[in-house]
Amino acid sequence: MTSRVEVLARLREALGDRVDTTEDSLEAARADKSGHAASGRPIAVVRARSVEDVQATLRIASATATPVVTRGAGTGLAGGANAGDGEIVLSTRAMDRILEVRPDDLLAVVEPGIINADLNHALADHGLWWAPDPASRAISTVGGNIATGAGGLLCAKYGVVRDAVLGVDLVLADGRLLHLGHRSVKGVTGLDLTSLVIGSEGTLGVIVGATLALRRLIPGEVRTLTATFPDVRAAAAASAAVTASGVQPAIMELMDAASLAAAHSLLKLPRPRSGAAQLTVQTDGPAATGEADAIAELLRAAGGIVAIAHDAAEGEQLLTIRRSMHPAMETLGTTLIEDVAVPRSALPAMFDEIARIEREYGITIPTVAHAGDGNLHPNFVFEGKDVPPQIWDAAGDLFRAALRLGGTLTGEHGIGVLKRRWLADELGDDQWQLQRDIAKVFDPAGILNPGKVFAP
Repeated sequence: MTSRVEVLARLREALGDRVDTTEDSLEAARADKSGHAASGRPIAVVRARSVEDVQATLRIASATATPVVTRGAGTGLAGGANAGDGEIVLSTRAMDRILEVRPDDLLAVVEPGIINADLNHALADHGLWWAPDPASRAISTVGGNIATGAGGLLCAKYGVVRDAVLGVDLVLADGRLLHLGHRSVKGVTGLDLTSLVIGSEGTLGVIVGATLALRRLIPGEVRTLTATFPDVRAAAAASAAVTASGVQPAIMELMDAASLAAAHSLLKLPRPRSGAAQLTVQTDGPAATGEADAIAELLRAAGGIVAIAHDAAEGEQLLTIRRSMHPAMETLGTTLIEDVAVPRSALPAMFDEIARIEREYGITIPTVAHAGDGNLHPNFVFEGKDVPPQIWDAAGDLFRAALRLGGTLTGEHGIGVLKRRWLADELGDDQWQLQRDIAKVFDPAGILNPGKVFAP
C-alpha cells in the first residue's frame, strides 16, 4: 500500500501549488453544513483549476489506490463531501467559468465550481436563468447542485436539477474524460448516463463541466402572500387543497410553529401566535395577480388569515423568513437537518407522523416544507457534536413513516453518509445491489467517495 508521504509527493510533483495541506483546509474538508465530520484528516486538498488537474489527481489516486472525495463549496447537508483519514480532497471550487451562453438554443456550458446565484446574475444580462434554486443558492456550486440532484423553492413549477441539465463532462476514477448527454432538446441515443450521474454524489466520477438547459426570464409581475393557520396540519391541508385546485404557484413554502418562531426570533420580528403555522406563496408571470387572488380565496376557505404583499420588495421580505430557516436552527443547538418527500396529498398525514414522533421521543422537530412538491425538512436539534442514539432512532422512525406514505428518504439533499443505513429500506435488496454493481462499473477499485451512499 502506498504511504501518505509518497501519495503527497506525487501530488505535489504533478500539481505544485494546487496541493493544499494547511491545517485549516484539512480541518474544513472534514465537515459540511450537516454538522457531521469525518474521522481523521485527509492527506491534502487539491484545488483543481482545470480538467487536466482533475485527471492528474485521479490518475495518481488510481495508481496508488487512494480514496478521493470531490468537494465544491461544502454546503451539503448529508455528509456526502466530507473527507477523512487517508483521503484526497479534490476541490473543483476554483473551476468557476461560464464557457458559453447560447440564448438562441437556451443553453449554457459551465464549469462545476460556479456559484448558482452568480450564474443566474450573469445569465440575467442575456434575459435567461437556470431554474434550480436551492436555499443555498448564494453559496452552493452548480457542480454540487448536480451531484446531489438539488431542488429548491421554485421546483414545483420549474423543475429540479434533473430537468435542467442536458449533459455533463465526467472524469472517471482512472482519469478518462467522458462527454455525456447532448446539446439538443431531444436525445435518446443509448442509455441516459447524464441522468445516472445527476444525484450520484461523487460515486461515479468527477463532474468537470455541465451543459445546462435555460429558461427565458418570466415576463409579468410577481405576487407574494402569506397565510397563517392555527396549526401545521391545517396549513398542510390548505397547501394540498391549492395543489388539487390546479392553480400552480411558483413557490409554496410551509413553516411549522417551531421553525416560524425560530426564524422570527433570529430576524427580530414580532413573535408569531402560539402554535401558528404559515404558508408563503408566490405566483409569477402574466397571470400572477389572478392566481394569487384565487389561492388567497382557497387559503381563507381553509381557515387561513391571508396577507398579500403590496409589491415585489415586500414579497421578498416575506420569503426572507423562510430562507432564514437554517441560520435560525443554528441558534437552537446542533441540528440534524433531514429531507424526506411524500406525495403532496400526504403532507397532512406526514405532519401527523412528525407530531407522533415528537410525543413518543419527547423532542421537538422544527419542520419546513416545500409544500408545492411534498418535500419536508424536519430538523432534529440536540446538544453536542455527536448525534445521540435517541435522535437517530427518531429519525429512523420518521424515514420509515415517509416510506409508508409512498415517499422517499431524500428529495434533494442526497444520501451521503447520514442516510446510507436506510437506503435498502427504500430500494429493496435487489435494487440496492444492482446500484452498487453499477457504481463498480464506473469505479472498479472503489476509490470514489468510499463509505458514502452505498456503503453497508
